Amino acid sequence: MAFPYYYYQSVPLYTGYIPIRYEDKMGMTVTSGSVTIRKDENNLIGISIGGGAPHCPCLYIVQIFDNTAASREGTLQSGDELVSVNGQSVKGKTKVEVAKMIQATKEEVVINYNKLHADPQQGKSLDIVLKKMKHRLVENMSSSTADALGLSRAILCNDTLVKKMQELQYTELMYRGLVEHCKRVLHAHLELIQTMKAMGDVFASLAVREPQPRASEAFRLFGERHRAMEKAGHEMIKKVKPVLSDMGTYLHKAIPDTRLTVKKYADAKFEYLAYCLKVKEMDDEECSYAALQEPIYRVETGNYEYRLILRCRQLARTRFAKLRADVLVKMELLDSKHVQQLGGQLVRIVKSLSDMHNQHLEALSGQPLFPVEVDLSNSAFQYKSTTPVVPDFVEDDDADVELAKEINEDQNLLFDDDLIIGHNQNITENEDNSNKADPNLLLPDLAGNSVVELNYDEMDNLTLLSSLCLTDKPTKCDPLVTQENLLPSLE
Repeated sequence: MAFPYYYYQSVPLYTGYIPIRYEDKMGMTVTSGSVTIRKDENNLIGISIGGGAPHCPCLYIVQIFDNTAASREGTLQSGDELVSVNGQSVKGKTKVEVAKMIQATKEEVVINYNKLHADPQQGKSLDIVLKKMKHRLVENMSSSTADALGLSRAILCNDTLVKKMQELQYTELMYRGLVEHCKRVLHAHLELIQTMKAMGDVFASLAVREPQPRASEAFRLFGERHRAMEKAGHEMIKKVKPVLSDMGTYLHKAIPDTRLTVKKYADAKFEYLAYCLKVKEMDDEECSYAALQEPIYRVETGNYEYRLILRCRQLARTRFAKLRADVLVKMELLDSKHVQQLGGQLVRIVKSLSDMHNQHLEALSGQPLFPVEVDLSNSAFQYKSTTPVVPDFVEDDDADVELAKEINEDQNLLFDDDLIIGHNQNITENEDNSNKADPNLLLPDLAGNSVVELNYDEMDNLTLLSSLCLTDKPTKCDPLVTQENLLPSLE
């Protein structure tokens, strides 16, 4: 049976009682190289070293610090093995001794290394995925809740993006409410100008049909004023629409794009925290085994698993830092756009509304058109119409018939003596009230003339009936047909 090459490397060989272990590269390849790094003013190149004697057979780079000579040079990476410093081999030395060798050189240091070619997907194991999910859940928990559940929190210090995300949420809510309010205002004004247009059309049609020149001209001008008001309303809508478009772009494009960038940033952040937690767990494992003076297989075979996690952590940190910078830039742009443009947009909206109302006021504050003197003669409004005209008067024969019906009804009521007496009393009271009324109001044509009142108490019945101008048959000239007039006929 044939075994892979790296399997033979991971098998310990026994010579006597001392086991000799070869490197277990876990399928990763290594290439050699050399780099010259100029030191900074603090006599440092900006790397941290791990491994070395007495446990690990090789020394490797744990971390490359930001804004240092090694990070600016960009050749060395976390997980690379150190072979020699200034031509002197570091085999069998401790990490403290190698650090002193680097510090002992002046200005420049030449480092020979073995580059570790690792696939980041190989280090993204199920353990990393679970740790990433854990950080995502714990991120939204309070400290007391996390402590009660026994969950540790790896929180980045001075993470100002949390506060900026809250401000972005408040800004989004404000823009959403502002856009909705502006849409309602424009919709209301659109209905108003449509009403103005309809009124202008109505007055224009009245002006065409009106035969009197002055009234026709007044209706025409009033209709034109309404149409001018409609035109001013349409101009206002044309000015406000770009403002709504700008606010819609900010609301529906800029903010969602920033949210997507923040989402990617959060994913990179949780992945970086997961690798940091994994490195800490492996460091704690090494320390616990060192305290017990027991060997660890992965350390004695070159610690390639640990070096792979170091490389993945460095790549995750680089990606996290880049996305963080992008998010900060976008947040700053959004803030500046919000501060600079929001005021201008509101001014444009208010100015457009003010211009429209000024134009409306100017249209309505011209020469007064109403009231207009209109000739109300019969020939003034004789328009051509196909609708038949119904007469409002009643013929004389119909009037006689109605009067006869009323007389018959009165006769039926007079058969009762009590009703006759009560009715006569009411008539007497009405006559007394009518005598007390102002003659100027009742008879305006006779104002100023003396009215002779008749003494009905001294009259006999025949004279009384003749004074009331009653005959046996009621006629059209009778001023009033009363029940007293009907008494002689009933006798």
